[in-house]
Amino acid sequence: MRFSLRPVETSFYDLFTESASHLVEGSRLLAEMLDPTKDRSAIAERMREAEHQADETTHKIVRRVNSTFVTPFDREDIYRLAGLLDDVMDFMEETVDLIGLYELGELPPEVAQQVEVLQRATQLTAEAMPRLRTMKDLEEFWIEINRLENQGDRAYRRIVAHLFGGSYKTLEVMKLKDVVDSLEHAIDALESVANTVEQIAVKES
Repeated sequence: MRFSLRPVETSFYDLFTESASHLVEGSRLLAEMLDPTKDRSAIAERMREAEHQADETTHKIVRRVNSTFVTPFDREDIYRLAGLLDDVMDFMEETVDLIGLYELGELPPEVAQQVEVLQRATQLTAEAMPRLRTMKDLEEFWIEINRLENQGDRAYRRIVAHLFGGSYKTLEVMKLKDVVDSLEHAIDALESVANTVEQIAVKES
């Protein structure tokens, strides 16, 4: 039987769950943004509000760390996990903002594949956060996130090859490349979240 001298502090787990729930909403709004018939300005505004709420949750985590004498796991890991979750949201908000600012129309189909990866990965992340409480049943999470990240990489490479295949004008290539790069960064940040969860689980086991 494993014994721990750490107190039962549930608020951190609740806050991480809250943080991950913002990512689910962000990926949903991002998927909406792909449809050129939708009111993209309104979607972008809702995304900015979602990103603001995610920032508030991150600040709450940091304040809680700074005011808690003994944390449920290493402070550095808490800071890192909170920061990475925040990074995912920032990259998704950046993607939505770029689509609007660049006034892009129909996006390449591979972009939708990247967003599908993000939606699935954010959902898995939201489901995994409450399990930090027990550190159980988390291995499938980081394995599946790694698989999804590889899938996202393949979609990214196909998009880049398509963009530089001669079908797009130079300025359009630059705009679309910015968008798919932001999506790739968001997917990479989700993999970093999963890797951090794995490291925490190994330390605490």
